[in-house]
Amino acid sequence: MAAQKGLWDAIVIGAGIQGCFTAYHLAKHSKRVLLLEQFFLPHSRGSSHGQSRIIRKAYPEDFYTRMMHECYQTWAQLEHEAGTQLHRQTELLFLGKKENPELKTIQATLSRQGIDHEYLSSADLKQRFPNIQLASGEAGLLDKTGGILYADKALRALQHMICQLGGTVCDGEKVVDIIPGLPVTVKTTSKSYQANSLVITAGPWTNRVLRPLGIELPLQTLRINVCYWREKVPGSYSVSQAFPCILSLDMAPHHIYGLPASEYPGLMKICYHHGDSVDPEERDCPTTVSGTQDVQILCHFVRDHLPGLRPEPDIMERCMYTNTPDEHFILDCHPKYDNIVIGAGFSGHGFKLSPVVGKILCELSMKLPPSYDLVPFRMSRFSPRIKAHFR
Repeated sequence: MAAQKGLWDAIVIGAGIQGCFTAYHLAKHSKRVLLLEQFFLPHSRGSSHGQSRIIRKAYPEDFYTRMMHECYQTWAQLEHEAGTQLHRQTELLFLGKKENPELKTIQATLSRQGIDHEYLSSADLKQRFPNIQLASGEAGLLDKTGGILYADKALRALQHMICQLGGTVCDGEKVVDIIPGLPVTVKTTSKSYQANSLVITAGPWTNRVLRPLGIELPLQTLRINVCYWREKVPGSYSVSQAFPCILSLDMAPHHIYGLPASEYPGLMKICYHHGDSVDPEERDCPTTVSGTQDVQILCHFVRDHLPGLRPEPDIMERCMYTNTPDEHFILDCHPKYDNIVIGAGFSGHGFKLSPVVGKILCELSMKLPPSYDLVPFRMSRFSPRIKAHFR
């Protein structure tokens, strides 16, 4: 959609899920908002593509669980507005040693927040989920609110709603320069725009976009192998058979997560919550030997825990995480230019939280009091690691 001329209330850079929800909330406030995307939509070059993501209220941190209450409401609202299903409840099963401190912390958070959940002993697990093979001393925690978000459908719905609300989406326009001020000027490969405020949600490209603004954040981009594993007996690990999403806490240095077979018939999605550092422009270059170590970890996990799946992936796709050192988000204003807002470092767990993240970034852009305590998300927590060289 072609952009209108004149001064915009807000420009959002990056049409992934965070940028889309930010533009959606701004448009709901009747703001003239322009959403810029460097690639032509739809694309699979960033962190928001693919058919599915896990949604859950279970977190070790109370602040994420509190945010998820509103997220569920907004996902349901978007689903109603779009007239298409964006969410399916499946429950989420955490697997870990019964003495695992993270498992205990998550259970305590769910109890404090009044979230429907159930602790499952090894005997309970064997009875409830006979197609999961347990390690010795392993127990389970069931977040009954857990389920699947249909990611591609959600992005399309949001982009459509932004336009319906009077916003503008411009794809195929890479940002090449930002000139701070009031208004702020954004130059792309084809045009120049001005706005009262700017929101940067550029995912793995965040630091490249921030360079003209004089700061570099401590972000690490990881290449993630997204693997799909074939059922030996079709339907045995499927949504239709009420198989849950799973999250294993103990079987590897990082979490292993899985979604029941739905997007590819007969294939369950199982991934490692980590990867190798990568330049986002070289995500699809040939993988090194170290880049397949995570797949070997997954092969062992599938063989030992999910014997009804073939122990080698049938399909392998690519995604990227942009991690902060503590894996909590950055939601903040630029330290020098307060009309420039940054949303970054979603660390592989931001999709489900994007309705509230977009609301917070909208509030910062409009200089409204934030709906949530932003102390855990301030960039100042990384002050010694932030490189600053303001103009």
